[in-house]
Amino acid sequence: MSFNWRWDFTWDILPRLLAATLNTLIAAGAGYAIALVLGLILALAQRTGWRGLTVAVREFVEFIRSTPLVLQIFFVFYVGPQFGIRLSPWTSGMIAIGLHYSAYLSEVYRAGIEAVPKGQWEACRAINMSTRDTYLRIIIPQALPPSIAGMGNYLVGIFKDTPMLSVIGVAELMHTANAIGSESYRFLEPYTLVGVIFLAISLPTAGLIRLFEGWVRRKLGL
Repeated sequence: MSFNWRWDFTWDILPRLLAATLNTLIAAGAGYAIALVLGLILALAQRTGWRGLTVAVREFVEFIRSTPLVLQIFFVFYVGPQFGIRLSPWTSGMIAIGLHYSAYLSEVYRAGIEAVPKGQWEACRAINMSTRDTYLRIIIPQALPPSIAGMGNYLVGIFKDTPMLSVIGVAELMHTANAIGSESYRFLEPYTLVGVIFLAISLPTAGLIRLFEGWVRRKLGL
């Protein structure tokens, strides 16, 4: 591998890496959308009056959080067919990432819900508000603002973990960089560009999340 930087080669491979960046953003966005919805479901499932369900969901969350994402990606893609579940690499990757981060987001939601003052719950019970309306109209709107920082951190985390999808052949950014390196026997430029692209997206995203969190808190007078 040569370590002399070649600008002509850099400009030649940049379009391929930018196209792969779009795939990476789609993967991160789809996985995050799944995690947002499933994470809330898991958080609420741990607060039911059914102890068996609460314990089962809690153990499931701990299991997901305690095992590596790459193992879960392999399991969904390679083990799933043994149970009759055949999914494309893209679908398998989205499900694995969404499932993995839903476990983490469920803890973020749970912390936000538990931060809501008990008086809010008591007031809802006093006026005979249903459990559904209590959560949708009172509790969740108050639980989300303090959860924004944690939710934003995991959005950046998902983006940085998308290279793991390359292990099952998803053509995201890292997979494309590896392919370029294998074709040209030059890895300096593609790997450096991958790092620059990740920084160029992750740092502004983190900044925007902090700005959004501050805006929400000002709007709510927190």
